[in-house]
Amino acid sequence: MSVLKERLMSWATGRTTVSQDAGYVARTVVLEDAAHLAALLASDAVDADTMIFVPGVDGSAGPAGSPTVIGYEGSLAEPGTEFTHDPGFYLQIQAYGISEYMSVVGLTLVRVADATDFESYLLDADRAHDQGTFADFLTNPAIQLADLPALGAGQDGDGPGLRLYVGPSGQVSTSPGGSPLGKAGDGFGGLVRAWERSNAESGRPCGVCLGAVVPEETRVAALAERPWLGRYLAAVHALRDLRARGILGTGVSGFGERLVTGLAEHPEPADARDPDLLLLLRAGEDVYAHAPRQGRTFRLSRTVAETAESLLVCGSVDAAARYAERARLEAVLRQFADTGLALLAKPFVDAGR
Repeated sequence: MSVLKERLMSWATGRTTVSQDAGYVARTVVLEDAAHLAALLASDAVDADTMIFVPGVDGSAGPAGSPTVIGYEGSLAEPGTEFTHDPGFYLQIQAYGISEYMSVVGLTLVRVADATDFESYLLDADRAHDQGTFADFLTNPAIQLADLPALGAGQDGDGPGLRLYVGPSGQVSTSPGGSPLGKAGDGFGGLVRAWERSNAESGRPCGVCLGAVVPEETRVAALAERPWLGRYLAAVHALRDLRARGILGTGVSGFGERLVTGLAEHPEPADARDPDLLLLLRAGEDVYAHAPRQGRTFRLSRTVAETAESLLVCGSVDAAARYAERARLEAVLRQFADTGLALLAKPFVDAGR
């Protein structure tokens, strides 16, 4: 079940925490209609490592070397529906625009299903960026936001090698709201080339997975105006991780507040855009650090947190020395570097070691 859940979540979000080589076949495929299974199996888009989700089939094992076929009921595409798989796995599908008003009763996938949903997403992101107020439903540990590459997270790892979706008519894309790349039975190389063309024509990643539900010019303009969206999505994930530990985050450095008051006025903060840089989260008087790439969250003393924030915002020891003693800045840099975490965009080199 843990493997199945990981496959589903990476397919839904367009991101994966599992290291993988650049795929020559699709890792996970979801079919909306079992009628297209034979054409898919006859193509070179799948192999023994592929997991295929097919509605209404029993998922019985096929010949050695064939893909794993998983049966399901419901839908992974349509908001307002539910995906179910025995034994006892349920996933609710909701549209972004109404999620604020819906009760979360279990694992839920939130989709941007149209331009109105996309506008709601941007309004929530702007409010968090400017005022530090994050939408409560988004930070619920039971929530996953679909199609992150198209929402500003970057498309590292996404593409036909990670996920494919075969719609009711047999059209293939990377997601239910994606622009078409081909049809069931097409060769994997052709699907990849179509995906690459769509991205080459777009000004922002990813130009495919929301291409059929949000006008591309609208999406590109919105992301261009908000180069910090990757950082925002990393902050949402960090708050969700903290909340899963029973800790309610009440603020994130760089989103409407700073731990060190003077840093709020710092021009062009170095931590404004990089989604991989350490995030500092406040839970009342306590401060936590979250490393997005490593998925680590840990508590910091206030002094260490304020020193780390000075380095994150200023981008160098020299600039941060305006806010903290140089010796303390270098000591904190060293402390984080020793645990494999960077506070600067470029690695810190201790000339004395």
